[in-house]
Amino acid sequence: MFTLPKLDYQKTALAPIMSEQTLDLHHGKHHQTYITNLNNLIKGKDLEKMTLEEIIKKTSKDKSQAAIFNNASQHWNHILFWKCMKPNGGGKIPPKLEGLIKNKFGNVEKFRQEFINAGITQFGSGWCWLSINNGELEISKTPNAESPVMNNIKPILGCDVWEHSYYLDYKNKRPEYLEKFFDKLINWEFVESNI
Repeated sequence: MFTLPKLDYQKTALAPIMSEQTLDLHHGKHHQTYITNLNNLIKGKDLEKMTLEEIIKKTSKDKSQAAIFNNASQHWNHILFWKCMKPNGGGKIPPKLEGLIKNKFGNVEKFRQEFINAGITQFGSGWCWLSINNGELEISKTPNAESPVMNNIKPILGCDVWEHSYYLDYKNKRPEYLEKFFDKLINWEFVESNI
């Protein structure tokens, strides 16, 4: 049985970048609903004995399992998302990660622009990612509940661009939300620890 992970910070701790009201609804309601749905959908099935990643990989290509996939993947995505943020985040990127970013993107500003642009250009609901694919960093975007995990690629940073992630705080200004997420919320030490 899957459970809602506790946040590593208070629900007021990310304000004003992410308000207490947004965190309360997003973590306490949206994320909890994915978990409740997932537990109900896999009850009594072989999937109940699998890890979250195993469930995602097993159900991602099977349209008849779409409900299970969507809820399992959204649970996984959100576990990463909460860890990718911290109070007074952003700022200097640790040396190892910064070196990889410079090798791949040329400089941190280019990386920042590409990551934010992936989130801006994701049409409708979805996610933008920084992942490791065959030992190299890669920026991508996915619709709805999808993530690189489906394709055996390891995300190390994920940003939720579903409207429930930002609409209370930013209305329709997704670019501003993504800029603030990058500049003020990312827990770069956590991101580097995923390498």
